[in-house]
Amino acid sequence: MTGLRVGVVLRPQATTVEALRSAWVEADAMGADSIWVWDHFFPLFGDMGATHFEGWTLLSAIAADTKRAMLGAMVTCNSYRNPELLADMARTLDHVSGGRLYLGIGSGWFERDYNEYGYDFGTVGSRLRQLEAAIPRIQARLKKLNPPPVGRLPLLIGGSGEKVTLRLVAQYADAWNTFGPPDNYERLSSVLNKWCAKVDRDPAEIERTVSIDADDVDDVGRYIDAGANHVIVGLNSPFGLEPLSSLIAQRESLG
Repeated sequence: MTGLRVGVVLRPQATTVEALRSAWVEADAMGADSIWVWDHFFPLFGDMGATHFEGWTLLSAIAADTKRAMLGAMVTCNSYRNPELLADMARTLDHVSGGRLYLGIGSGWFERDYNEYGYDFGTVGSRLRQLEAAIPRIQARLKKLNPPPVGRLPLLIGGSGEKVTLRLVAQYADAWNTFGPPDNYERLSSVLNKWCAKVDRDPAEIERTVSIDADDVDDVGRYIDAGANHVIVGLNSPFGLEPLSSLIAQRESLG
């Protein structure tokens, strides 16, 4: 995979739906390659009682409001939805968006979501085992759905666990996401390459996405050198899009 891609996560906390919609419409018009929200039920930082909105419902609005960018949840918590239901939701949203959906998924980690919405939090190990069991079920259901997805519907797995998560990426994923800084990303990308060798997978088949903060958008070449080919900046309300604009300019300068 060649060429840098850039995107934005619009964090749906301490904001309004109107502000979110304005931001994703503008991001699409600017030329973002991808637009994301997260899959949580409460704020993750700051005022823990602030306003908050559910991610997959927002994705439906993004799909209808935008025309160009790929979209997805960064990342869907596997624990919150039956795998077959999630496959059907993703397939349907892929049609709404005209084939622009990533199915981003991870094992889950935010205990407040689990406790207040009645899910079993379990352990890191149990949630990873659930994810490993869910992915083949999702893939099997996608093959049965009529009509099938209209686009590629790439599976993106988010996480940094070296023993299980990165193995699952090597086995199943079309894309992988984790966080910076560049030395951390480079090390984990190398671990992923080793898992690819063990499962006889071409590592070049896996899109390498990295999530960064707004104060880390300068010189994305650091992340390219570390193995990333898709840089995604997370933004808080009121969603000043200058960091995304910087990423787009750097993408254009790299040709």
